[in-house]
Amino acid sequence: MSNIKTIEGQLNARGLKIALVAARFNDFVVERLVGGAVDYLTRHGLDSEITLVRVPGAFELPLACQKLAKSGKFDGIVALGAVIRGSTPHFDYVCAEASKGIAQVSLAAELPIGFGLLTTDNLEQAVERAGSKAGNKGADAAAAMLETAQVLKQI
Repeated sequence: MSNIKTIEGQLNARGLKIALVAARFNDFVVERLVGGAVDYLTRHGLDSEITLVRVPGAFELPLACQKLAKSGKFDGIVALGAVIRGSTPHFDYVCAEASKGIAQVSLAAELPIGFGLLTTDNLEQAVERAGSKAGNKGADAAAAMLETAQVLKQI
């Protein structure tokens, strides 16, 4: 059909201001996610400084994202963390609230937040998603944020 206007995001980070929020808990996994996100954004033309905010764990990601979003200084945020299932229900509460909080911040602020919070059953799954067999979910979260930021600029 010739009467359809399609809006698509270009994967070009040039001129954007980006913040990463990274949990320190499970840092050995999260550092790989941070590296993947930074590498992705750099390879896609990011020409400004990245602001990296460290928080204690996944539960604190939404609040830091909210503060960054309210500052009005950023075109997008990437939230990065890793929660690995243990033997208690703590995993379920942390994952659910962190996920819900990040989504709420994104919607309320109308700002794209790349969701790079791993929620895995074991350490092996986390390592696989942080740069080995299953790719790097930090890079994937940066890609989703970037494409969404470019789409929103056109709407």
